[in-house]
Amino acid sequence: MSATPLSRRHFIARTAAASLLPGISFAADAESTDICVYGGTAGGAMAAMKRTLTFAALLGLPLLAHAQTVSLKPRDAGMSVEIDGQIFTEYVTKDTPRPFMYPLIGAAGVNVSREFPMKKDVPGEERFLDHKHHRSLWFAHSKVNGIDFWGEYLAFGKQEHTGFSEIKAAGNRGSFLAATKWVAPTGATVLTDARRITITALPEGEKTLDFDITLKATEGDVLFGDTKEGTMAIRLCPSLSMNSSKNLVNTGNSTGRAFNSNGIRDHDLWGKHANWVCYYDPDPKGNPVGVVIFSHPSNLRSPATWHARDYGLFAVNPFGLHDFEQGTRLLRLAQHERHRPVAPAHSDSTGEGSREAV
Repeated sequence: MSATPLSRRHFIARTAAASLLPGISFAADAESTDICVYGGTAGGAMAAMKRTLTFAALLGLPLLAHAQTVSLKPRDAGMSVEIDGQIFTEYVTKDTPRPFMYPLIGAAGVNVSREFPMKKDVPGEERFLDHKHHRSLWFAHSKVNGIDFWGEYLAFGKQEHTGFSEIKAAGNRGSFLAATKWVAPTGATVLTDARRITITALPEGEKTLDFDITLKATEGDVLFGDTKEGTMAIRLCPSLSMNSSKNLVNTGNSTGRAFNSNGIRDHDLWGKHANWVCYYDPDPKGNPVGVVIFSHPSNLRSPATWHARDYGLFAVNPFGLHDFEQGTRLLRLAQHERHRPVAPAHSDSTGEGSREAV
């Protein structure tokens, strides 16, 4: 299907990549993605990412004629990211089974991710209290050496933030390094990672967020297994969800829509291969907004498979063949293997994404 021009009143978040260090194995190879949230007409395509675990986000903002100022403020609960003195997002690390980024402020200053479980009793979310482990924007996987780091049922693994470093902010750019360890229910460390997050505020309201993850097998070999429950994910606000067909999830009369790079739409997206998937429709205040995740063509099994649900969860996941296609795909990292992907995301001067790049 042809690309639809995008408004340039948007925020671009590019995640730079997950590097895989000695001993880490994924079910085959890791997947990289761009997550984009933009304001204006849904459609278009942006360049994506390179292999492994790369992610990005793009959110619509009012048109600005001047460069914006990024501020990074370490807090007890994590790292607050402000643009021109207004909250954009926070890397949340305290009182959570895993770090996540919340809120995700889009056009008109409105959060486009679900508020629950961070906030309770939010008007309009009465039907959207399922899956409490779906926290805004996060990276996780449910089979890491057989341990569930995705769900929060019975015994499960946790990602523990261990510190910030290299905090830098100057003008329209800021960056920080977050260290994380993956801890089994027994308390044993399974692996560690380093996440370099870079935020750039550009003229005309554009912002970029680069999320570069290096996974380190510091405690021995690591295997990322084959499951639909992963991997780079976002849980959207109710207005961007569709009428759900899933048992035990009652979304009511939701208004969201979705489509992928092959023109497949709405309820038929789950488990399908595509270069990108877009969810769109009004944000909670009625402003048009779209959220897109892109997968780079050099990724494992490109075009990737998608854990894209109609109730507002969607994630790029190359490991779900057992559920998507009754196959199997594992990712293994040899003791001395390292992958270092590059992950660009862009829009051209007209605001129309480059389809050839995804």
